[in-house]
Amino acid sequence: MAKPTDNKDDKNLNKKVELSPNLMIMISNGVMLIIMIVSLFIMSMFIESSFDKKIALIAPQGEQGEVDEEADTRQEGILLDLGDFILNLADVNARRYLKIGVAMEITKTQEEIDAASAAASAKPSGGHGHGAAPAADPNANIAAEMERHKPAIRDAIISVLSNKTSDELSTPTGKEIAKEEILEMVNNIFEGQREVIRVSFGQFIIQ
Repeated sequence: MAKPTDNKDDKNLNKKVELSPNLMIMISNGVMLIIMIVSLFIMSMFIESSFDKKIALIAPQGEQGEVDEEADTRQEGILLDLGDFILNLADVNARRYLKIGVAMEITKTQEEIDAASAAASAKPSGGHGHGAAPAADPNANIAAEMERHKPAIRDAIISVLSNKTSDELSTPTGKEIAKEEILEMVNNIFEGQREVIRVSFGQFIIQ
């Protein structure tokens, strides 16, 4: 009686072994399908994210370009070289000297900008221009005005720098603070007719 029972068990085992490859194929196909779906989803998200980043990068560059162009137009001004200064600093324990070159850029008025544009765009007439009056230099009046203001501007620079110590002027922050103070004082001299765009230091020697 034991042998028939063993045969039945063997047959059941054989049936189970015969079904397992089909199950494995089905499971394998299901896993592959899930992997493909997940991969496609991840790829679509990655492409969309990359596209958004490119748009975000392009837009600010365009806006920045417009801002830069406006800034260049607005900040094109008069370069005023104020020469070198040699002055005492405010150090208490020791006498210290500063030798410095200062220049600044100052805004033009709208009339001066228009006159310069008109002079640049004017074309000489044919021939040798007999009887034609020479074109006026649009910068001549500016230069004369700057010469009138130079003494007051130089005095403002001396007032700011002579009240600084060598320690204050030895740091980048201290130099920037001095530039801002000079800018404010010179703007007061112009009384709103012009503005200082920037102050620049040339040679800078503390002894």
